[in-house]
Amino acid sequence: MFRRNIARMSAAVTGVVVLTLTVAGTATAATARNGVCETGEFCLYWGSNFTGSVSDFDGSLSNYGSSQPTCYEFRTPGMPGYQQCVKNNAASARNKTQANNVTVYAGSGFVPPSDFFAPGQARNLNSGVQNNNGSHRFVHV
Repeated sequence: MFRRNIARMSAAVTGVVVLTLTVAGTATAATARNGVCETGEFCLYWGSNFTGSVSDFDGSLSNYGSSQPTCYEFRTPGMPGYQQCVKNNAASARNKTQANNVTVYAGSGFVPPSDFFAPGQARNLNSGVQNNNGSHRFVHV
């Protein structure tokens, strides 16, 4: 009985150590998709004028996905729009890349209409893609 309990405790401790290492590794990983608009990223905001939750990207994406659990979502906790799908819900954008033009498209697969953002540009999306968006493409300048 004593040996069986020690084996169970050993397995439980091993599981905790593995879980702890996994969480620690995640915290130091790349910052894309963390809900914070950082240098080098293109960010879509749930609300106009950069309000609400953020969805941040470090590259092109041809399809935001339409529904949970497989869609790309807004990731800033505690903000309006948090965990809602990005598709057809983004109202403003910020291009914090330094060497990429980014075009936002209404349709998945880079289908127009579209809206263009030069490096450093930030504003509300135009009427063709505001709350009507499905993909974006990075093009190195």
